[in-house]
Amino acid sequence: MDIRAIAGRNRFGILVNKHTNDWRMTASFAQVMIFLVMGIGIIILLTAVFRIHAFFALLIACFVVGLGVGLPVATIINVTKQGFGNIMQSLGFIIVLGTTLGVVLEHTGSTKVMATYILKRIGEKQAPLAMSITGFIVGLPIFCDSGYIVLSGLNKSLCRRTGISVIIMSVSLATGLYSVHCLIPPHPGVAAAAGAIGVDFGKLIMAGMAVAIPAMLVGYAWARYAGRKIKNEEPAETPVIDLTTKAPSVLLSFLPVLVPIILIGIKSFLAIETGKTIPAWMQVFMVAGDPVIALAIGIVLAFLAVRTWNKNVVGKLLQEAAEKAGGILVIIGAGGAFGAILAATKVGQHVSHAVNLQAMGILFPFMLTAVLKTAQGSSTVAIITASSIILPLLPALGLNTDTGRLLAVLSMGGGSMTLSHANDAYFWVIAKFSGLDMKAMLQVYTVATLLMGLMTLLVVYILSLVLI
Repeated sequence: MDIRAIAGRNRFGILVNKHTNDWRMTASFAQVMIFLVMGIGIIILLTAVFRIHAFFALLIACFVVGLGVGLPVATIINVTKQGFGNIMQSLGFIIVLGTTLGVVLEHTGSTKVMATYILKRIGEKQAPLAMSITGFIVGLPIFCDSGYIVLSGLNKSLCRRTGISVIIMSVSLATGLYSVHCLIPPHPGVAAAAGAIGVDFGKLIMAGMAVAIPAMLVGYAWARYAGRKIKNEEPAETPVIDLTTKAPSVLLSFLPVLVPIILIGIKSFLAIETGKTIPAWMQVFMVAGDPVIALAIGIVLAFLAVRTWNKNVVGKLLQEAAEKAGGILVIIGAGGAFGAILAATKVGQHVSHAVNLQAMGILFPFMLTAVLKTAQGSSTVAIITASSIILPLLPALGLNTDTGRLLAVLSMGGGSMTLSHANDAYFWVIAKFSGLDMKAMLQVYTVATLLMGLMTLLVVYILSLVLI
C-alpha cells in the first residue's frame, strides 16, 4: 500500500501516518521524555566516547526515539527521509558554495593578505586585537579550524616580532574565528538551525555580527588578562604553506568576503517592503542577494584574485571543496531527520503542558545547546540537535514569531560556544599549532569560550527586551 494514501501533513509540513494520530495523543509525557533523553544520550555517547560519525549517531537516535514511543518502522523511515530531504533542499547549495569559497580563499593566500593588512592598520603593539579582528573577518567564510591553521604561521611570526605571549596571541585569534563560526551563516551549525526553524539568512547575518562582536571582544579581553599569568614560550616553527600563485591585492582579497554579505544584507532589507511593487533595479538585488547566488559571486571574485589558473589546480580545489562539504551535509541531513522524528512525536506539545517554558524564553535554547556542546564537543552537532528539539517548543517558549525565532537561533549559537574543551577538535587544533599544553588551554581558551557564551546570552537578552 502506498503510504501517501494513509498519510497527511502535520503543522511542521512532514508527512506522517494518520494511523499514528491516536497514539500521539495517548503517549505519556514520561514515555516521550525518557526516549528523548535516551536519544540525546546515544548521540553524545557515540560521538564523544566511541568516536562514531555524527551521521550514524543521529540516524540511530532517530530509530531509538521513534521505536521507543511506538512509531511503526515504515513511518520512521518515511519521516526521516523527508526530514533529510527538506534540510538538503534549504541548505545543500549554501553549504557546498560556502565551503568552496573558504577553500579558494585559503589557496590564493587571501586570508594572509587580509591579516597582514589589518595588522598594519592597527599596529604591532595591538597585535592580539589585530589577530582577533582578523579571525573575525577571515572566519566569515572559512571554518574556524581551517582559518586557524592557515593563520597560525603569521600568528607565530608576530609572537616573535612583538614578544607577546603565544597564549595571548593564539587565544585572541582562536576566539575571533570561533565567534563567527557559531553565530553567522554559512557556517553549517547556525545555517542548519536557521533553515530548520525558519529564520531569514540576511537578518541572521546582520544580527549575528552584532552579537558576535561583543563575544569576540570578551574572548580577546580574557586572553590578554589570563594569558599574562602563563609563562611565555617560544612558538615552534610551522611548515610554510606553499602557494602556487602570487598573493592577491588587498582589495581582491576582501571582496569575496564582503560582497556576498552586502548582497544578502541588501536583499534582507528589501524584503521588509512586502506587498509593495519593487522596481526592476531592486529585483536585481533580490536575485543577487539570494545566499546561493551571493556565495557563487563570492567564489567567482575569489578566483579572479589570481590572474592565471592551472586547470588541474582548479579541479583539485573544487574536488576538495565538494568532499569537505559532503561530510558536513550528511550530518546536517541526519539532524533534519532527527528533528522530523521529534516533530512526529509532538514532544513540544508534551513539554509545554508539563513545564512553564514561557518563563524561560531564550534561556532554554541556550542551556540545552550548551549542555550538548559541553558533553559531546561539536558545536555543529550541538546546535543541529538542539534546533530539532527547540522547533516544536517555540510556541511554549513565547518565541513563535519571526523575531522570536531569530533570537532562539542566536541563543543556541551562544550555547554552541559553551564550552570548548578536550572533546572539541578545534581545541586540539589550537593546542597543536600553537604548541600549548593542556593546562594553559583550559585556563585561558576554555574559560574564554564560557565567557563568550555568557556574553552572547546577555546580548541576546538585551535584544529581546528591545525587539519583543
